[in-house]
Amino acid sequence: MHRRFSIIAAGLATFVALLSAIGCHKQELPADNPVVVTKALYDTASNFYVEFNEYPAEMRNLPIGIFDSGTGGLTVLEKLLSLDAFDNITGQAGRDSILDFAGEHFVYLADQANMPYGNYEAEGNSEYLQELVLKDALFLMDDDYFANPIEETPTGKKSRVKIIVVACNTATAYGLDLIEKMLDQTGTGVKVIGVINAGVSATLDELNVKPGDAPFAIGVLATPGTIASGAYERTLREEIARRGITTPIDIVNQSGYGFAEAVDSDPDYVNPLLFAPRSTYRGPALGEADGSIKQELLKAYNFDFSDNKMLARRSPDGGYASLQLNSAENYARFNMVSLLERHRQSGTGTPIRAIILGCTHYPFHLETLNETLAELKDYREDGRYPYRDLIADEITFIDPAVYTAIECYNTLRQDGNLAYRISPTKVEAYISVPSNLLEDTCLTSEGMLTHDYKYGRKPGTEDQTTKQVPFSLKNIDSNNLQRIEERLPYSYGLIAPSLK
Repeated sequence: MHRRFSIIAAGLATFVALLSAIGCHKQELPADNPVVVTKALYDTASNFYVEFNEYPAEMRNLPIGIFDSGTGGLTVLEKLLSLDAFDNITGQAGRDSILDFAGEHFVYLADQANMPYGNYEAEGNSEYLQELVLKDALFLMDDDYFANPIEETPTGKKSRVKIIVVACNTATAYGLDLIEKMLDQTGTGVKVIGVINAGVSATLDELNVKPGDAPFAIGVLATPGTIASGAYERTLREEIARRGITTPIDIVNQSGYGFAEAVDSDPDYVNPLLFAPRSTYRGPALGEADGSIKQELLKAYNFDFSDNKMLARRSPDGGYASLQLNSAENYARFNMVSLLERHRQSGTGTPIRAIILGCTHYPFHLETLNETLAELKDYREDGRYPYRDLIADEITFIDPAVYTAIECYNTLRQDGNLAYRISPTKVEAYISVPSNLLEDTCLTSEGMLTHDYKYGRKPGTEDQTTKQVPFSLKNIDSNNLQRIEERLPYSYGLIAPSLK
C-alpha cells in the first residue's frame, strides 16, 4: 500500500490515471462503491491502493487476520488460539487434545487510535466508521506496515491474510457487508466472518427452545453503535423465524455506555490518578436521561467507591451533586443494572435466560457482571424483590468469540485452507496510533485524537490520520497489558516476547 502523508491533489493526471486503470478491468464498478474501495482497487497513486494482482494464489500458509477497534478483540484471538472443538484428522466435532489452530499464524490489528467504534453513529458519522472498517480489512490484506510512529512511508513487511475475522461487533454491524462486496471485487478468494451471526446462533443453540417452553427474554449488552444498528435484534428475529421457534421471546437491548472505553483505559472515561470529578469526563453521570446514573438506583448499582473507583462530589443536603464512574468494574455494574431496570420498566415480566455480550471488551469483566446479577436477584426494596422474577434460575452469558472461532475453523477446513504446520503458532500484533504529522490541536494532552477531531473527520480523502505500528510497551496501556496477561494467557504468551 503506497502511503504518503501529503494530501494528493485531485488533478487531471490522477483523474486520467484512475479512469485508465478502471478501463483495464473487465469488471464494472458497483455504483455504490465507497471511495476508499475504488482507491484500493484501481487508483495506483492513492495512499490506499493495494496490489491485489500480486495476492498469493495458494493461501493455506497465509495468516488468519483479525481486527477490532481496540485490544478487546484479543478475546477472539484467545479463543482461536485455545480452541479444541474438533478432531484435527477427521474435522468432526469433538476434542482430541490437539489445538485446532495449532501451527497457524495470525495477524491482529487493534484500531486503538480510532476507538470506540460504538460512538460514531451517535456522532452522526457512521459513514466514516464504515471507511475505518474497510481500511482495517485492507491493512490485513496488504503487505506493509509502519515500523515506528515517525516513519513517513512504511518500511515493515508483513504477510497478507487468508481470511478476515471481524472481532468487533460494531464493525460487523456497519461494515461486514461492505467488506464482503470489496472482497468479491478483489478476486483473491479471501473470505470474512463476523461475530454477530455466530453469537446469535450460539445463543439459540444454548437455549435449545422447545415447543411449549414458557415465554422468556434475551438480553443484548453491546456498544451504543451496535444497539443503534439493530443488528442483534434483527438477526435474532430472523434466526428465531428460520428455526420455527414459536415461543414468545422478548429482546432487551442495552447500550453499554462507556464500558468498552473503560476496559481500554480511555482517559475520557477512567483515570485512576484523579480524586474528584472533572469537566472532560464523557461517561454516565447523574441524571434522568437514558444512559444516566439514577439517584433512586444507587443501592442497586452497589458501586465500589474505594481507591478512586468512583469520583464523587457531595451536595449540601448530604446527597451527591456529582458522580463519575472511574473503573471498568463500576461501568459493568452500571450497565447490568440498567439492562435489568429497562426490562423491569417494560412490564413484560419475562425472565431473562441469556445475555449476549455484544462487545469483545465485556468478557474481561464477566465476573463482575455475574456478581451484579446475583446481587440483583436478592436486592430488596420496600419489602419486595423488583428484579428476582426477571432473572432465570439458570442464566447464560454468551461470548460470541468461541463460536466465531468455530466458524473460522469450519470455513478454512471446507476451503482446504488450514495450514497443518508442525512449527509453532505465531502472532503479529499491530495497533493504530495518531499520525505524528497531525497538528497539536488535533491531539489531547495524552497524545490521542481529540473527541471533536476523531468524530469530525470526513470519508473519501487521502488523509492518513493514523498509522498501524507493532504492539509495544509505549503504545499499550500498562493496565491493559496486565489484564491481557491475567485473562488471555495464550495471546499474552505469543505477543509479550516481541514487546519493546
